[in-house]
Amino acid sequence: MKKLFTLFLALVMIVGMAACGKTDAPDNSGDNAGKATYRVGVCQLAQHPALDAATQGFVDALKEELGDDVNIEVQNASGESNNCSTIINGFVSSKVDLIMANAASATSEVPILGTAVTAYGVALDLDDFDGTVGGNISGTSDLADLEKQAAMVTEWFPDAKKVGLLFCSAEPNSRYQIDEITKHLTDKGIICTEFAFTDSNDLAAVTEKAAASSDVIYIPTDNTAANNTESIANILTAAGVPAVCGEAGLCAGCGVCTLSIDYYDLGVTTGKMAAKILTGEADISEMPIEFTEATPKYNASICDQLGITPLDGYEAIEG
Repeated sequence: MKKLFTLFLALVMIVGMAACGKTDAPDNSGDNAGKATYRVGVCQLAQHPALDAATQGFVDALKEELGDDVNIEVQNASGESNNCSTIINGFVSSKVDLIMANAASATSEVPILGTAVTAYGVALDLDDFDGTVGGNISGTSDLADLEKQAAMVTEWFPDAKKVGLLFCSAEPNSRYQIDEITKHLTDKGIICTEFAFTDSNDLAAVTEKAAASSDVIYIPTDNTAANNTESIANILTAAGVPAVCGEAGLCAGCGVCTLSIDYYDLGVTTGKMAAKILTGEADISEMPIEFTEATPKYNASICDQLGITPLDGYEAIEG
């Protein structure tokens, strides 16, 4: 099992799309410290809007379930994976009862719930993964049906022959999604070309190459892309190339359409799982990874800019 936990630390730091806690997260300092029955630590690697909602959903659900019986400490690693280790080690040293890992994990002793991890079997290198990790790890996944996402490409853009796959090569969650999307699109006779950037420094240059060579761009749930949607949107809209995105936060910034979960709901689901573990209602080793329903959505602004009429059955992204 030690290898499993090491992999979870090494990979989920990269794989998990990480959220930053809101400023109104529970105050666990001063007079509030030490009074609750349960103490929960939340570690997040980086910040972008979709997963701000996931953390807030977790906090809200856990407080609704346990009220003043739980103190929740949210810490932000500011995009540095090394900081995650420091934060997690601090949680372990202070003997928290549970860790919610929006981005990291580094202990086999404390129950760990991941959230917004795309594929636990892939992240943990589990053979014949049946949906339950076992040990002290469980959580929720932000993965929406990739076959349906591929179908959106042909549904919205039936004349598309070439799809550019834009993603960060340093993020295994993106690699997994790109491989799966490629299979589904290739089966439809579409030529798929990968355009991988290493970080934000070469993102613009790679996006320009993708726009010049593609009828449509596909962008998976990708941290680096999510933090640079304005740059991507400026390039793609200028080139007149639409993007299908893996989640609503990305789509709101640079895409035309998406099949996306609600990250707040994902956090709520994770919070409810945490309450069951803390109260002894459930054994984390027997809890399967949970999912939430995905909703088809579109970005009205970019549709207008590109002259695209939204399809029936899709909700406009608010804001």
